Amino acid sequence: MQPLSAIPGIKVRDLSLKFGEQIIFDRLNMDITGGEFVALLGASGAGKSSLLRIIAGLAPPTSGSVTGSDNQPLAGRIAWMGQKDLLYPWLSVIDNVALGARLRGEKVDRDWARHLLARVGLSREEKSLPATLSGGMRQRAALARTLYERQPIVLMDEPFSALDAITRTQIQTLAAELLAQHTVLLITHDPAEACRLSHRLLVLSPYPFGIDDSHSIAGLPPRAPDDLDSMRSQAELLQRLIKAAG
Repeated sequence: MQPLSAIPGIKVRDLSLKFGEQIIFDRLNMDITGGEFVALLGASGAGKSSLLRIIAGLAPPTSGSVTGSDNQPLAGRIAWMGQKDLLYPWLSVIDNVALGARLRGEKVDRDWARHLLARVGLSREEKSLPATLSGGMRQRAALARTLYERQPIVLMDEPFSALDAITRTQIQTLAAELLAQHTVLLITHDPAEACRLSHRLLVLSPYPFGIDDSHSIAGLPPRAPDDLDSMRSQAELLQRLIKAAG
């Protein structure tokens, strides 16, 4: 297990995004410490997904910069997990887990893929096709595919939002355990999920208000669903989101 000081964080400086005359956000600044799990919340249209895509290198900002906390580019150090599992229906579970290597023309590390399938509880489904899996199992496979990349930074765009409450709680706990040695930025609309999983919360309000990083949570993730400090934080966070939405 590598020390947290060796895991790169994320540094955003004076980041702006405009579409014509419309300002999505302007001069955003934030820091995510290496090894920290951070949730990003905010009203629809505030620019959360756009911010995540810029950090991932999938879209350019109008101005500003995104680097690692070591001042090095983030390219080649990020894995992505989205809301949809995007499993290829004609590939087996293990081949979906190793999809990145297949697309890059690299030799597939099947031992590593099998190790990850065991970690997410899908060893028996190695040869199964995605259509035979439940929604929760598909997201477990998507989590294993994310971890297969061995990248220190993981960006997550509402990956658990389509799951039922029980499955969602189980996958949240699993993700928190397996991503403990990563820097994670999670977009979620769910205050309960944010407070269960995060070391720290960020709230993005529509322009011109920007990012609020003043909301703290006691204890360490993953917190129990009935943790009193977490429940109080959820209530405070919900009030803050209502206020941020205007």
